[in-house]
Amino acid sequence: MEEYHIQQKEWGGLKNYRIGLVVPSSNTTMETEIPEMLRSRSQLAPETFTFHSSRMRMKHVTKEELTKMDNDSIRCAVELADARCDILAYACLVAIMCQDPGYHTVSEEKLNKAAKETGADIPVVSSAGALIEGIQTLGAKKIALIAPYMKPLTGTVIDYIQSYGIEVVDSISREVPDNLAVGRLDPMNLIATAEKLKSQDADAVVLSACVQMPSLPAVQEVENRLGKPVLSAATATVYRILKTLRLKPVVPNAGTLLSGSY
Repeated sequence: MEEYHIQQKEWGGLKNYRIGLVVPSSNTTMETEIPEMLRSRSQLAPETFTFHSSRMRMKHVTKEELTKMDNDSIRCAVELADARCDILAYACLVAIMCQDPGYHTVSEEKLNKAAKETGADIPVVSSAGALIEGIQTLGAKKIALIAPYMKPLTGTVIDYIQSYGIEVVDSISREVPDNLAVGRLDPMNLIATAEKLKSQDADAVVLSACVQMPSLPAVQEVENRLGKPVLSAATATVYRILKTLRLKPVVPNAGTLLSGSY
């Protein structure tokens, strides 16, 4: 992991970290689940977090819109660098995974370079890279996953994941093309959906391979029912944010990855 000088502020003796979020314009979940996890973690640790967003235009989850949106991510990184955030998190998993394998590293380096050009050396994480890292951290070789995408896009995500030597043994596509509608899906419906997954041979389950599809309220419940690790793009992103900030990656009731065991 690269070393960065994290310039957190002191608020009444508490360390405060500024989290910069690079968000698709129609995404509403990134700014709810990630803050909820980090704020609930504050009950256990002496840090606080503030959240600052910059948006890229995207309404429909198609390869064409995703590619156009991804090109706008540099502007977002520059805007958030002006606020001297301590870390930047790029929200759209599928925008990266519809590119060639390894593109999450390219994207993170590109955004870090854009921030550096403003005079701020800010670490960048992506939900795509975080999900790969989260699965690897759990030691999972086989996974089952749920995604909101149309089946062809889910297939693209699966190909990207499998390029890292992780076998996807089963998947369910909820086939919701409108990104706003994805954000309105009831996360508790994922409990029944997860039971339909053929996850017996999976080492872990990805409850939401998308930071826009709400899942946090169901993560711990599904993990308890299945008896195996359950993570999401959002929980993996929080894990990587905390590790990059050199903070203990613990969030209550957010699954094994954030239990403090890793």
